Amino acid sequence: MQENAYAHLKARLAATPRTWLVTGVAGFIGSNLLETLLRLDQRVVGLDNFSTGHRRNLIEVKALVPPRQWGNFRFIEGDIRNLEHCRSAMRFCAPGREGTATGLHPVDFVLHQAALGSVPRSLEDPIATHSVNISGFLNLLVAARDAQVRTFVYAASSSTYGDHPGLPKVEDRIGKPLSPYAVTKYANELYADVFHRCYGVHATGLRYFNVFGPRQDPNGAYAAVIPKWIAALLRHEAVYINGDGETSRDFCYVANAVQANLLAAASDHREEGSQVYNVAVGDRTTLATLFELLRDGLRPYGVAAGTEPVYRGFRAGDVRHSQADIGKAQRLLGYLPSHRIRDGLAEAMPWYVQMQRGTERLSTTGT
Repeated sequence: MQENAYAHLKARLAATPRTWLVTGVAGFIGSNLLETLLRLDQRVVGLDNFSTGHRRNLIEVKALVPPRQWGNFRFIEGDIRNLEHCRSAMRFCAPGREGTATGLHPVDFVLHQAALGSVPRSLEDPIATHSVNISGFLNLLVAARDAQVRTFVYAASSSTYGDHPGLPKVEDRIGKPLSPYAVTKYANELYADVFHRCYGVHATGLRYFNVFGPRQDPNGAYAAVIPKWIAALLRHEAVYINGDGETSRDFCYVANAVQANLLAAASDHREEGSQVYNVAVGDRTTLATLFELLRDGLRPYGVAAGTEPVYRGFRAGDVRHSQADIGKAQRLLGYLPSHRIRDGLAEAMPWYVQMQRGTERLSTTGT
């Protein structure tokens, strides 16, 4: 049964469409959730202020799904720090002819992905990180409570484990946070638990471990390691490894994160209170090994086999090793990762390459 839990859920959703709110819908994980939900004929409300998300992600999803399914999407340009924006996102207005609304569908499930990510960003600007990740989170919880949504699923983080040395990471054993970002993500879990106890909100947190895949931004100061290194390798620039290369992470392909979100939304484990689950693969890949995987995967695109990284000092706020125990998610949600790191890289690499080459063309033409 566990092996078929996700397939059964998708079949059930396709037969009985529901209404979903995806915050951060123009972002990396949010746009992948949007694509999957629309392909399942779901109604989706998307909320984003484009502070870290991109309109191009929505344009890409629109090009990938049939017009009929795209018609099930309602987008709101808004900010989770604005309570009224959160409240207005809790219903789907079905469009009719000439733009008239034919009906209102209250949101059944919230998939909250909007946040200011990045440990370095939070170290540079802890106030902004707090405002979005805690105040914005609270606004959305209040709006979901008042709208009586069925399930509130939110993006938690493996950074919550902090300085706890144990491996693999188990949900009920955490340490002290190592960055303002980690503090905000832990505060989210505390608020979710209190809202369950005080108001009966069914809230589920998903502690993501280094998610990667298509529509992940390779540019900017806070780009994640995989798209950042791919972009550097394609430009024949230096790739910098912080530390000795033995720092390790449990890299999780975005399809696994999408699966976990949908399974968590449909979970019947309400009587057990607010829950958090690790979302990962259960593997551990060193940064040195990751570099080799990326270099070898990019050889067909002109990256030389002998390319080597440049090592430098450790980065403040980073944990040394990270690996998830995914037993709880497997047992209670039926979660079964579909992609390990090699599978995910093989599937995502053409997108990363196309994205980088498209960026280079735009910079060359000046448009």
